[in-house]
Amino acid sequence: MSSAAPTTMGDTHCRIIVVDDHTIMRDGLSALLDSESDIDIVGTASDGKAAVAEVDRLMPDIIVMDLSMPRTDGAQAIAVIKRKHPDIGTIVLTFHKDDSHIHSALHAGADAYVLKDDGRDELLAAIRNVRAGKRYLSPAICDRVMLGYVRGTAALDQSEAAPWESLSKREFEVLKLVAEGYTSRGIADYLHISEKTVEKHRASMMRKLDLHSVASVTAYAIENGLLVH
Repeated sequence: MSSAAPTTMGDTHCRIIVVDDHTIMRDGLSALLDSESDIDIVGTASDGKAAVAEVDRLMPDIIVMDLSMPRTDGAQAIAVIKRKHPDIGTIVLTFHKDDSHIHSALHAGADAYVLKDDGRDELLAAIRNVRAGKRYLSPAICDRVMLGYVRGTAALDQSEAAPWESLSKREFEVLKLVAEGYTSRGIADYLHISEKTVEKHRASMMRKLDLHSVASVTAYAIENGLLVH
């Protein structure tokens, strides 16, 4: 996964949804991209939950999304979008260049990661590469992503099984559904089991993983790439 030269999209327009919780950023980015002859901005959203709804409604080619947003953040939204619509391209556009944000976004299924500090050409390169079925990383983070991969591979060779592998099949299902925003009642309906049984599996799962809130369960699932399986 590395930065590459822009590719063209030919005569086919790329339909894009822009997601950012700051109105000025959202409007400015929409205007910037809509000025390109081969790009059409078909929608916008101000948070991850609204982004998922707009993707379901408009079925764009690509969604360009910030990470830090209210209600549902960008990584969570990407995981849901990729689960429902794996062929839709997802591009992160953010100020965050730390390992934890990069890791969460890529594990959630992001096809490209671009920094708001990058120039217009970098974002267009990301859009055109993702549209062509490729992945794209901002040159500013390529080295650290590769270093993280090398370190992670070395650690994996020496590590024991991940904590979530100790979960039962049902506990693992509950983990993923909690992370996706389901309530205990909703999980019970989805899995066709009683709400009491859901609460039992939920408590056991959280105890095994030492998690103490829905937010921590969601963060754990994203950080370990569990929502894209």
